[in-house]
Amino acid sequence: MINLAIAEDEALFRKGMIALLEGEPDLRICFEAGDGQELLQKLKSADLLPDILLLDLKMPKLNGIEVAKIIREEYPSLRIIVLSTYFSKAFIINMIELGAGAYLPKNATPDQVISSIHEVYQKGFSYDQAVMEVIRDNMIHKTRPKADLQTGYDITARESEVLQLICEEYTTPEIAERLYISPRTVDGHRNNLLQKLGCRNVAGLVVFALQHQLVTIRPETFWFRKG
Repeated sequence: MINLAIAEDEALFRKGMIALLEGEPDLRICFEAGDGQELLQKLKSADLLPDILLLDLKMPKLNGIEVAKIIREEYPSLRIIVLSTYFSKAFIINMIELGAGAYLPKNATPDQVISSIHEVYQKGFSYDQAVMEVIRDNMIHKTRPKADLQTGYDITARESEVLQLICEEYTTPEIAERLYISPRTVDGHRNNLLQKLGCRNVAGLVVFALQHQLVTIRPETFWFRKG
């Protein structure tokens, strides 16, 4: 069961999302909030934290960006999916760098939303073609030197393999199978990568790896594959 929370100030949209998601047998709404402050209060008092937060950016009291910054510090395991009418490069990059696992427009189809929830839960991120194009464009225009895997970040060869497969959207069991290691060992390598690269979650790890050219982008992955 995937536990969800939704923070959205437009009551009609929020209730519609809840009705949609509650129709899925493996999704459960923990709570809803109409603004950022209410969300943080409910997170603080919750007996069970949600796995994924569906977050609007434009909210009263505390907006989505402010909320995401607090969640990154206080609830690093909580995965965020942005649902917003703001689909500019600046908003997308800002939220992904804050750890958002997916960034969807509010006119996304129900299937897109549900698929993204499952992908973020299983893999930590779900970036569609439009978002990946923004990330790629941001990579091209950022003047970052290529990282030295041996001295710059002290990443082992095995950790580099795990990082590549994470960025190719393989799940933990799939990585374990491909590398002939146990899922627990994969988790250990992933945790080491998070610590060494200073990232708080898998979404941040993917963005860091792309921006610092720690992985090889192949045509069959990312924006070339997704439709």
